[in-house]
Amino acid sequence: MRKLFQFKVLTEWQQEVFKNPKSHTSKIAGKSELEISAAPEFKGDASLHNPEDLLLSALSSCHMMSYFYVCKRNNIDILSYKDNALGTLVLNEDSSGAFQKIQLRPQVVLRDTSQSELAHSLHQQAHELCFIANSINFPVEIEPKFS
Repeated sequence: MRKLFQFKVLTEWQQEVFKNPKSHTSKIAGKSELEISAAPEFKGDASLHNPEDLLLSALSSCHMMSYFYVCKRNNIDILSYKDNALGTLVLNEDSSGAFQKIQLRPQVVLRDTSQSELAHSLHQQAHELCFIANSINFPVEIEPKFS
């Protein structure tokens, strides 16, 4: 049986609050408010998170959590995980744009390095389970490293 979940965000901008018209807040009930702006490349406030940062972060986080899930199901003990994700966005002449790809480059430290081959293969399963990856329309490349 399928389940439906809804997530809510209140995005808010007021002229008297923000000097930069590209800056605003995102509010999620019961959580810290996020101040967000356009990326500095698009005349936003470089000190604030931007939608591109947040998309990349969401995908990287979702992949990691999905990966931990499949590793646990396969009795793989992860000691540490770090992903230096990279997103490539193309800006068109008409000012539209889109991410062309994202590279996830997880560096995973395993308790038992003899499980490296299985651990490597589980990244594909994690990718297939990741809600964010299933919601985007561009290729996601996963380039794990193990130690």
